[in-house]
Amino acid sequence: MAYDSLNLNLKSKPQHTFDAIIVGSGISGGWAAKELCEKGLKVLLLERGEDVRHPLYPTATKDPWQFEHRLNLTEEDKRTHPIQSRHWSFVEDNKHYYIQDLENPYEEEKRFDWIRGDIVGGRSLLWSRACYRWSDLDFDANKKEGIAVDWPIRYKDIAPWYDYVESYVGVSGHRDGIPHLPDGNFLPPFEMNCVEELFKEKIEKQFSDKRVIMGRYANLTRAIGNRGPCQARNLCHRGCPYGAYFSSNSATLPAAFATGNLTLRPHSIVNKVIYDEQTQRATGVEVIDTLTNEVSEFYARLIFLNASTVATAYILLHSVSSRFPNGLGNDSDQVGRNLMDHHKGLSATADVEGFEDSYYSGRRPASIYVPRFRNLQGKDKDADFLRGYYFGGGAYRKRNNTDQIGAAIKEAVAKPGSWQMSLHAFGECLPYADNRITLNQTKKDKWGRPLLSVNCDFRQNEKSMNKDISAKAEELLHTAGFSNIRVRNVMSFPGNSNHEMGTVRMGRDPKTSVLNAFNQMHAVKNVFVTDGSCMTSSSCVNPSLTYMALTARACDYAVKQINKREI
Repeated sequence: MAYDSLNLNLKSKPQHTFDAIIVGSGISGGWAAKELCEKGLKVLLLERGEDVRHPLYPTATKDPWQFEHRLNLTEEDKRTHPIQSRHWSFVEDNKHYYIQDLENPYEEEKRFDWIRGDIVGGRSLLWSRACYRWSDLDFDANKKEGIAVDWPIRYKDIAPWYDYVESYVGVSGHRDGIPHLPDGNFLPPFEMNCVEELFKEKIEKQFSDKRVIMGRYANLTRAIGNRGPCQARNLCHRGCPYGAYFSSNSATLPAAFATGNLTLRPHSIVNKVIYDEQTQRATGVEVIDTLTNEVSEFYARLIFLNASTVATAYILLHSVSSRFPNGLGNDSDQVGRNLMDHHKGLSATADVEGFEDSYYSGRRPASIYVPRFRNLQGKDKDADFLRGYYFGGGAYRKRNNTDQIGAAIKEAVAKPGSWQMSLHAFGECLPYADNRITLNQTKKDKWGRPLLSVNCDFRQNEKSMNKDISAKAEELLHTAGFSNIRVRNVMSFPGNSNHEMGTVRMGRDPKTSVLNAFNQMHAVKNVFVTDGSCMTSSSCVNPSLTYMALTARACDYAVKQINKREI
């Protein structure tokens, strides 16, 4: 029996065909969308979460008393979000941005705090906005120490792309002249307050190897284009209607839409990448609509995976074929391995005498920064660990405690209390092959797919470093002359720093890595990965700026390869 052509959508495949498909709309996915659209490609951007458009952030201008629970989580919030509520950033005024854990479970062979946005823009709406360049201290480390594999790039390869993305993002900071923390194209920095200035003076006078600088943040100190300057509200986690901090929603996605080349499809889980055995290229992706459960296929000449480290590894492991029975591009058996995250947990505080006549303006959304000073240039023979860590922190005036009521308590809390200084820290995690993501084929998610399983923990190197962090934090606060020093250091679990990296690492040899120096898959030339999964080591430096630079660089390379008909 012949089909009636009038009842068939003969244009279905053309309607589902684009020049490029990008999976994920977070920091790296947003950059890929901007770059590829501006280079003339018709782009489909797939995002599993719901749409959020700048400047329509529902809680951005609400006062605390407008929230039913005064910014606190309810027991029901904790029940439905048992993983997300492990993280400090999940609160009443932004909980609508996070994934619902009970509906999206994964298996923790060892505890792993997978903190996930479920929105267009991803964690670019939720990040802490710290922007630092990596240096050859980071890119050389694996080779020098014989750890894992060598990075296929060095600082000189990525430096022009740091320049490029910083100029667009808008990074406030100061040119400090620190070799292992390269300077960039900065907007004027935020200012230290008087106690922080004292801390800087004391530390730098006592220690020749330690610097105290103003942190470098993707918060505008002057307007860029349609994005206004920071209002110092420190409510960035709600979404900024002024566009004063960088996010996909406020910056890269509007630029991509302005070209007329972007199609955004939210509520779209990418199930797998479709591979053609004859052409040895990816032809598209299979997508599940989270609202209807409908399964569709979309096609493109170029695929960028930016779903975030864990999700990208899942997609590749689930993209099996006769050519790739263990996952797309996984000839090296490195997809899913080498999962890393920074470790944290330090809370070090001290009382500061004096300065009762001094205060500060607004709620600065940036901290001070003490760059890595351990294991530099062969120093620190006493260190029983490799690599290093940094300190962040700040000084502030406490709220006066009182047991009064009525008008008396109002008067008491209206007066600032004494000064305190606090420090926190982030440390590097080494890449371990058995810190990994796998698929549990015996357990299924709501769509019938194998359940993602995570087996990751911190090892002795990280634990020794964490112990050193406590000692050095106390030393710094003591050297500054502060009193009543209190150090609490409960080491975080992997995932909780939101800096998960690895699982689809770059490298020089296809036998030991998945991607080449341009984030291109060794085995499938039209697939690129530029989110955190591409990282070969973790440094101790916040990675987001590096993701952006690598993405812009990879997009430039990919389009040139297309023009040469290499892709």
